[in-house]
Amino acid sequence: MSAHFDKAAIQFLRGLKRNNDRDWFQARKAVYETSVKTPMLALVETVNAALLKFAPEFVRPPEKCVMRIYRDIRFSKNKQPYKTNVAAWWARHGLEKTSGGGFYFELNETQITIAAGVYMPEKEQLLAIRTMLLARHEELRKMLRAKKMQEAFQPFDGNPMTRGPKGFPPNHPAMDLILQRQWGVAATLPADTALGPGLADEIIRRFKLASPLVQLLNEPLIERPKKPIF
Repeated sequence: MSAHFDKAAIQFLRGLKRNNDRDWFQARKAVYETSVKTPMLALVETVNAALLKFAPEFVRPPEKCVMRIYRDIRFSKNKQPYKTNVAAWWARHGLEKTSGGGFYFELNETQITIAAGVYMPEKEQLLAIRTMLLARHEELRKMLRAKKMQEAFQPFDGNPMTRGPKGFPPNHPAMDLILQRQWGVAATLPADTALGPGLADEIIRRFKLASPLVQLLNEPLIERPKKPIF
């Protein structure tokens, strides 16, 4: 199976956005399975093979990386049953059930998104990353300023707080980063990018560039083995 999509995938996602209901989806489920889900699994498998060389702790079974197309509508005012994109998330081993740093790919009817970083950290993770940035903010800035990184990505806007968190010095040179609630980078490209055989290479190249950034953000989140007391 080719690790890229065909035009039927884009057409399916475009139609799903206009007709987000079970009858429409069930009548075209075979198209979803053949043109969307199957190539997405193949794409993840191809990316996994490359991650083994530079970020092996992020390799997971394709079925674990690819997100369900079915929306959880139990507590949502939006009762549309389906997501209008197909996406995959590569979490780090040990952080699968949290919101640590990882790699992300998404295809919708108009564009693809390739991203890396920490997007929805838990309260304790926010504190850990902010504390790390007190000492290592210049290291993060240097990564973001690198020419290749700027050519490949845009930084997250960070969803910043309006005031600094309690316990952090207000005039610290890292305060602009500490105010953020998200850290990472993302790139958007036309959906047609997903139709060519170079899709996997495009994702892998950008993931590799962002790997040191993800590793830095995850460092304070990883539980280290305890040293023996004897």
